[in-house]
Amino acid sequence: MRNKFTGVGVALITPFNEDLSVDYKGLQAVLQQAIDGGVDYIVVNGTTSEASTLKKEEKSEILNFVATFLDNRLPIMYGIGANDTNHVLDLIKETDFSHVDAILTVSPYYNKPSQYGIESHYIDVANASPVPVLLYNVPGRTGSNVDASTTLRLAQHPNIFGIKEASGDLSQCLDIMKGKPDDFMLISGDDILTIPMISIGAEGVISVLANAFPDSFSECIHKALNGDFTGGTAGLHRFLGINKLLYLESNPVGIKEALTNIGICDRYVRKPLLPASLELRNQIAQELSQIKAIQ
Repeated sequence: MRNKFTGVGVALITPFNEDLSVDYKGLQAVLQQAIDGGVDYIVVNGTTSEASTLKKEEKSEILNFVATFLDNRLPIMYGIGANDTNHVLDLIKETDFSHVDAILTVSPYYNKPSQYGIESHYIDVANASPVPVLLYNVPGRTGSNVDASTTLRLAQHPNIFGIKEASGDLSQCLDIMKGKPDDFMLISGDDILTIPMISIGAEGVISVLANAFPDSFSECIHKALNGDFTGGTAGLHRFLGINKLLYLESNPVGIKEALTNIGICDRYVRKPLLPASLELRNQIAQELSQIKAIQ
């Protein structure tokens, strides 16, 4: 899986129309910009897609639309996750994997299971999945951390090829790198920490920023992957201000506002999320002006 999922994956948003139906014209625009910008793969139905408010039929339609539009130009990773293990297994049975290269599956949220409960969940998912599995550790969303020791036990499973680490804990990432098998991938789940993570062995990022800045952000990450940490870090500096704003009113509110500002799609989100406040809109517009000035 290293060749397919090294580099920059876009954590794809779901654009909406004013009536909150899926905006496929906007989705196509985001995808085309990603392709033109040199990203390496597309992640469909992740957190940034507002998966929690998408209906089952919409998820299937979006996956089919993305696969048809990409036409095998980029690999597809598909998000399948829930806090009920049996529900995840049912979702796997119901999914058409014809154009899916791997699944991204979040650790169970809300329940706050033990480490061995998390491990058992993932083993069941990996056993059931017809495609390779990428673990996803995001304590800020799930309410629990996947410890390095748990990750390393799961790394022995033949159908688990890596982990998207969004814990923000570089010490934990070092522990994973120290003990992992050679073919197990560490992938960043935090845009701004990606280059430090690459310096200790990570192989890329699943990115929110790449929805709006696929070219310039990918350039930073690819420089670091090629050993140019000075150049990559210098390029990353331009995103420090905007990145903070993207999460002030929850993801993907901020990135949708940025995409609205640059004319790719509209800012609409589904409740309980709300579009960016006027204050946030002004802050994002100001940061985007500064980014354009730097470029």
